[in-house]
Amino acid sequence: MNILYTERKQNMKTEVFWGIIIPFIGTGLGSAMVFFLKKKISDNVQKILTGFAAGVMTAASFWSLLQPALESSGHMGKLSFIPAAAGFLVGIGFLLLLDEMTPHMHMNNESEGPQTKLKRTTKLILAVTLHNIPEGMAVGVVYAGWMAGGAGVSHAAALALALGIAIQNFPEGAIVSMPLRAEGMSKGKTFWYGVLSGAVEPVASVITILAASRVVPVLPYFLAFAAGAMIYVVVEELIPEMSEGKHTNIGTIAFSFGFVLMMILDVALG
Repeated sequence: MNILYTERKQNMKTEVFWGIIIPFIGTGLGSAMVFFLKKKISDNVQKILTGFAAGVMTAASFWSLLQPALESSGHMGKLSFIPAAAGFLVGIGFLLLLDEMTPHMHMNNESEGPQTKLKRTTKLILAVTLHNIPEGMAVGVVYAGWMAGGAGVSHAAALALALGIAIQNFPEGAIVSMPLRAEGMSKGKTFWYGVLSGAVEPVASVITILAASRVVPVLPYFLAFAAGAMIYVVVEELIPEMSEGKHTNIGTIAFSFGFVLMMILDVALG
């Protein structure tokens, strides 16, 4: 019996490890596009990449995070919305505070800005790193929910979220590395900057797992918190970028495909 329990725990650790690493691999593969593409991404391609990422994150926020938060609070009856609502708003507030405290630039902002002496490249990396924090938290909290049991999260659902975020990290990695390449940085250096921008994700995942696993009763709040943080990134950064300038319908179409793909992954695997 002890042997079976030990094997199960070991298998669970292995699955959690890969769940944490898969999104990071997506960022690395996207960053590697610098070796195959031209120096600069066109505005239309950037709209497609950004819109797709926004669609994936929006769908993941509901099906992988808010829905399990609501389901696991079902015992509260008509008040079951409280953990999801409270956690969501706190997540929005946390990213708002982090956004204000971190010297970064919006991804579609080309100006240096008088308020900081940081180089534009550094601010771009900080912006994407900021985006990756809630994504890492989201992966961490769903795996914590799966390990705890009773949180309405299955292993397949957790894996679906990890795959979905990896898919949206692919264009995000390119969005980091390609502009840096356009500014004259070497391919190797831009690749590693893109990879490092995603390194915060597994770190955020591990920290969230450690925190959430010790406070199982409030896992619904953690799930909703991660959803709020992700939605903040979508509304504050991604949607404005995909809607800027001409041909904004391209970003909207890409958003739709990203949303549907993540929905299919979550429903089919979950």
